[in-house]
Amino acid sequence: NSGMKNIATLLLLFSITGVSRAQQSDKVLARVTYYFTHIRNLKNRYNPYTEKMLLVVGKNSSVYTSLSRIERDLHMPVAKVSPDAPFKVLNNEDLYHFTKENKAITRQRFMNEFYLIDEVNEDINWRITKSTSTIGGIKCKKALAHFKGRNWVAWFAPELPFKSGPWKLNGLPGLIIEAFDETYEIQFLFGRIDILDKSKLSKKEVLALKTYQESMFFDENIIIQTDALRTNRANFDKKYKLYLKDPIAYISAETGIPKNKILNGTSPTGFTDNIINNPIELPEMKLW
Repeated sequence: NSGMKNIATLLLLFSITGVSRAQQSDKVLARVTYYFTHIRNLKNRYNPYTEKMLLVVGKNSSVYTSLSRIERDLHMPVAKVSPDAPFKVLNNEDLYHFTKENKAITRQRFMNEFYLIDEVNEDINWRITKSTSTIGGIKCKKALAHFKGRNWVAWFAPELPFKSGPWKLNGLPGLIIEAFDETYEIQFLFGRIDILDKSKLSKKEVLALKTYQESMFFDENIIIQTDALRTNRANFDKKYKLYLKDPIAYISAETGIPKNKILNGTSPTGFTDNIINNPIELPEMKLW
């Protein structure tokens, strides 16, 4: 089946890439699409936030980003996925993870500037179980962990030799294909996996790749923006909290635009439920 063919191709590519370093341009071996679902407002569980996400995987590194945002920025027909996509506030963070260096970097856009935020990489204490399943034609094993205030279930593929996964979930001996927290308030559902082996792409797949060629996330290598502003999490959060405290005053101070000239309207989609009382990362409570 197609899942097993993808695994065989990826194993071959993995074996011939050598010992490349992300800082020296890690070659992309695969791209994985996930369907992200998040119940942000616990008082409105039947209207979860949804977004199409992308994990770009190399031998030593990965980057997790919003595929919906990429498609919107490239003016692609995303209305089939989300009718409000042109106006919907999409995920604005790109999460880089470097396996050998055991480090993480967040790329985030704020006030028309891009920032590279050095993060403290947190190891996840996974407990691998004996449970198995097949997802999208890929054989998976089940793992459990407590991370960022939630109990997580992850299905990973031992035959795909990457310690990567969606969001900040990583560190298993195989690519995480699907994951969710035990309450199902957060879900990363598997969409598809594309192996970057141009010699085996169909004409349709080659054409599809060309439509994304303006995005750095569809380059042959994992790229980090070189002209972004470098900072750490504490400094960035301090700046962002000042903005949240009084957005208009902050924008005025940064841009020189008078306060009475800054509009603070609502989304043209007419969203009324923008309450977030259930963030992905929760305060620590009890462990399994």
